[in-house]
Amino acid sequence: MLPLVFINLDKDSERRTRIEAQLAHLGLPGERLPAVWWKRLPPAEQSLLYSAERNHSQYYQPLVDGEKGCYASHIQAWRQLLASDAPAMVVLEDDVVLENAFAPVMQAIAALGDDWDMVKLMGRPAGEKIRTTRPLTASHRLIQYRRVPSFTAGYVVSRAGARKLLDSRVPFGRPIDIDLRFWWENDLRILGVQPPVVRLDVTSQDSTIAGRGTRASWTTRWRKLAMKARLTWGNARHLRTQKGL
Repeated sequence: MLPLVFINLDKDSERRTRIEAQLAHLGLPGERLPAVWWKRLPPAEQSLLYSAERNHSQYYQPLVDGEKGCYASHIQAWRQLLASDAPAMVVLEDDVVLENAFAPVMQAIAALGDDWDMVKLMGRPAGEKIRTTRPLTASHRLIQYRRVPSFTAGYVVSRAGARKLLDSRVPFGRPIDIDLRFWWENDLRILGVQPPVVRLDVTSQDSTIAGRGTRASWTTRWRKLAMKARLTWGNARHLRTQKGL
């Protein structure tokens, strides 16, 4: 079984209890990875992780502390993987529900070759935009996206994927879920699982790491439209040259 970590803030003991109970029910070991509380990081460390310059060129608005802490928490997981000898790592956020098929699907992903960087374990509730598929287990398929979904609540990352992400995304300028959608910028091969084996629980609507409560200005809205156009154009252009499953 691949190593599994779940990201959890020190103050969120109830979420920790829920995810640990789910893992125990499925007979799976899991390690708590303390989430980053951004304001508690020394300024020097913050500057190594987040780039305001890159943010201005890549994204439509500055990131809030919760978005920065969320990204920094995932960076911790990638670094932990590379510090080990494991071929890949399962990374979960603490506000998820694990489906009964979670364990056998993880075993199947562990048995895959090395032709992938990340496998997302959840996706769009209304259905995925799929390019190609192949069987993964008797009940699940490995899928190649036409458009990579935003969610980062559950995924498996390979050593090669962790290295690509650390080499190209630190310091970061966009939220982690948006950064992953620009997969061609660092030649990241992102696949998925269908049906999903991870879903958000009701507590995910009240995020304790990321969050934003202000209304966007017209300038911000125009910058967001421009970013979406770059995403759509870049995805369409590079998808044509990406090999299938």
